[in-house]
Amino acid sequence: MAAHLSSGRVNLTTLREAGRRELREFLDKCAGSKAIVWDEYLTGPFGLIAQYSLLKEHEVEKMFTLKPGRLPPADVKNIIFFVRPRLELMDIIADNVLSEDRIRSPQRDFHILFVPRRSLLCEQRLKDQGILGAFIHREEYSLDLIPFDGDLLSMESESAFKECYLENDQTSLYHAAKGLMTLQALYGTIPQIFGKGECARHVANMMIRMKREFSGSQNPVFPVFDTLLLLDRNVDSMTPLATQLTYEGLIDEIYGIQNTYVKLPPEKFAPKKQGEGGKDLPTEPKKLQLNSAEELYAEIRDKNFNAVGSVLSKRAKIISAAFEERHHAKTVGEIKQFVSQLPHMQAARSSLANHTSIAELIKDITTSEDFFDNLTVEQEFMSGVDTDKVNSYVEDCIAQKHPLIKILRLVCLQSVCNSGLKQKVLDYYKREILQTYGYEHILTLNNLEKAGLLKPQTSGRNNYPTIRKTLRLWMDDVNEQNPHDISYVYSGYAPLSVRLAQLLARPGWRSIEEVLKMLPGPHFEERQQLPTGLQKKRQHGENKVTLVFFLGGVTYAEIAALRFLSQMEDGGTEYVIAATKLINGTSWMKSLMEKLEPPPF
Repeated sequence: MAAHLSSGRVNLTTLREAGRRELREFLDKCAGSKAIVWDEYLTGPFGLIAQYSLLKEHEVEKMFTLKPGRLPPADVKNIIFFVRPRLELMDIIADNVLSEDRIRSPQRDFHILFVPRRSLLCEQRLKDQGILGAFIHREEYSLDLIPFDGDLLSMESESAFKECYLENDQTSLYHAAKGLMTLQALYGTIPQIFGKGECARHVANMMIRMKREFSGSQNPVFPVFDTLLLLDRNVDSMTPLATQLTYEGLIDEIYGIQNTYVKLPPEKFAPKKQGEGGKDLPTEPKKLQLNSAEELYAEIRDKNFNAVGSVLSKRAKIISAAFEERHHAKTVGEIKQFVSQLPHMQAARSSLANHTSIAELIKDITTSEDFFDNLTVEQEFMSGVDTDKVNSYVEDCIAQKHPLIKILRLVCLQSVCNSGLKQKVLDYYKREILQTYGYEHILTLNNLEKAGLLKPQTSGRNNYPTIRKTLRLWMDDVNEQNPHDISYVYSGYAPLSVRLAQLLARPGWRSIEEVLKMLPGPHFEERQQLPTGLQKKRQHGENKVTLVFFLGGVTYAEIAALRFLSQMEDGGTEYVIAATKLINGTSWMKSLMEKLEPPPF
């Protein structure tokens, strides 16, 4: 099932197994039949650790979604609540438990599992409601880093960026440090830590402190990772604002990928039967899982969308040729061999059909005039054209009342590419947005300013051209079909975050010291002592392994760019990617938006 997790240099199945073991141990503490009441947000991440079959083996008979009122009837001995430590969820649990007691005579045992940490505030809330004593087990399940793919881990902490930059709440950074400690317990101490940004500094400090506190209790493990690179999202806030142009990036931009699953419009996936004029079209969205376990997806996910069509048509020819083989099979042995390959061939055919349909859906959007105009303006901003005055396309979009998120992404991108906007330009944009979309969005604009995305130019100097030139962030000659540089993921723009990782590996950050000072937050280097006998002797030609941890979220385009660097012949470094959340510009903006509700009169 999880073969794709062990396909890379670092076997992430070990991490998944550790999570499953901890879950099994907790379930076995609650003897007898069980029903789990889920905080809905957790079902996706848990699905990547344990399927329903594992829960069933441990006597889980029913599963419900956490909602107010009475719990649905279930003939079980234990009710277990799986929840994030949120006060509003405690009130719903209290409602469930209190309405339960009054109605049923047979006593049932209640348990609560906090994910990823127990919270005193939440337990106090349960105590105030008078039900804290009803829970036999009150425990925590540290689901910090969840393996998504053979080289990808995410904490799926949806509000990490907002908490760190707007609310000055460092809880998610503590969870990140805890997750890194778990990784080091399984895969050995990481000898070198590099970082850039305030949050990166905090995480590194917490890791070093935790290591000191647990110094005696660690198992000696040969280190798998050579380097850890911690990067704050606000060091590079430009990349998520731009439209991703890889296949996987566009699927996420247009449809949104949640915990490796995507929901797509069903019309394209209806089986075509002769003589039926489109009746009985499915109405349920088509749900597909996207990860490297699917051979075709692993091949095309990180390609620029313009290079996907040729791969699909090549694959179609190969598959139809394989099916033609059946006409040549004469002997029993040949027929038997053909039949044995049939399941694999049929799976390949259905995978091809799915991705051809997805590519058609995306193409309808990417060939539209609106998509092209939007992309043109983005690319002008990123290459430094007219970033210091009001943009006429943005003005037109506001006047035509295009979706607010699209406007915010463009205006923030312009601000970031100009080291802030002139006060006059900023005031004009704000006024236009509030007058068109409503004054309730004033809080959102305030949040974007606080996060440094939409701000006035304070120093009077635009540093972006220097950063762009020194780090080669804009490349004019992009080969989308056979790329030779990471800039193919945005058809010209090389993600700043990934450029930093690339330059760290070779020739090192000393070469870009001046530019690093222009970017927000400190940059630093730490070394962790390895126990004697565990120093790694690298074989000739063996690549280094670097873990890049994005604090505040990472996009699929950045993941594609890092994978591209891993596959380079003379790269010398393979990358594993971790993040607080997998994001795109839209989901990132949504996490920073705040709507003022009108008071009820």
